[in-house]
Amino acid sequence: MRLYLAPMEGVVDYQMRQLLCASGGLDGCVTEFLRIGEQKLPRRVFIRLCPELLSNSRTTDGTPVALQLLGGNPETLAYHGAKGARLGASSIDLNFGCPAKTVNNSDGGAKLLLEPQRVFNIVKAVREAVPADIAVSAKIRLGYHDRSLGLDNALAVAEAGADQLVVHARSKADAYQPPAYWSELAPIREQLSIPVVANGEIWSVQDLQRCRDESGCDDFMLGRGLLARPDLALQIRDPDHQAWQWSQLPPLLWQFFQHGLSQYPEKYCGNRLKQWFMYLQRNYPEAECFFNALKKLRSRADIEALFLHNWPELQRQQGS
Repeated sequence: MRLYLAPMEGVVDYQMRQLLCASGGLDGCVTEFLRIGEQKLPRRVFIRLCPELLSNSRTTDGTPVALQLLGGNPETLAYHGAKGARLGASSIDLNFGCPAKTVNNSDGGAKLLLEPQRVFNIVKAVREAVPADIAVSAKIRLGYHDRSLGLDNALAVAEAGADQLVVHARSKADAYQPPAYWSELAPIREQLSIPVVANGEIWSVQDLQRCRDESGCDDFMLGRGLLARPDLALQIRDPDHQAWQWSQLPPLLWQFFQHGLSQYPEKYCGNRLKQWFMYLQRNYPEAECFFNALKKLRSRADIEALFLHNWPELQRQQGS
């Protein structure tokens, strides 16, 4: 079994990848998408999105990182896939799953699932442009308006030469509303010769077990469930793992906040932290109280003071 961290636009940035991968249990992760238009992007754009390109395409703990591209033009995606490989990417991932309206209206993401031939053309172009030793993968949903084209798009990805396929078990129209249709992954897995990774609505060990039973998949991608329960991958790996208590999370949250200070203007310095707390409230009742105080704060000093008021032992880490 392999477990991957999902690419969540606006949430799973470089800092989040570093922390969640270092927490253990993951076999790989994927960057947020790099939007590809007609303009050729310079090296600095790649590095800003994926600093791991400078370290053998791995996080600090050694977890492999795939560079994700999003767009609708086979030629420009092929060009940027090859450039990403030259810059150090060990794997190129193609996004056919993003349900955001702005992305779909710009000829990217899940909108392409309406035309499996276009999906085929894009994957084939990137596969031919990228060296054979660089893996090419794709992420799809089960469809756009409905789930009728899931298998057609999956076959298009595989026949175009991809090495792996991730399937979010919902259509674009389903968005992120429960349930995930795990059983609809079974015919896809049965007809493809490449690994099929199941994604969607895996919040617990029990969810993963049900997903495995219904889909027949052996590999899984964790997104919101891992943000809500940072040791979920460890729980899946080891039945004897003692689930992390709230008291174990403050050092992780403090480190995440400190890492982000250099990335965003001060008035936005707590935004990513607040996003994370929205997920943590699902499993940790204590997170709600902290979040109610946190959401009113804007400055670095005020947020640090809130941390140190609740957990004075974090004081020794300040400035480290």
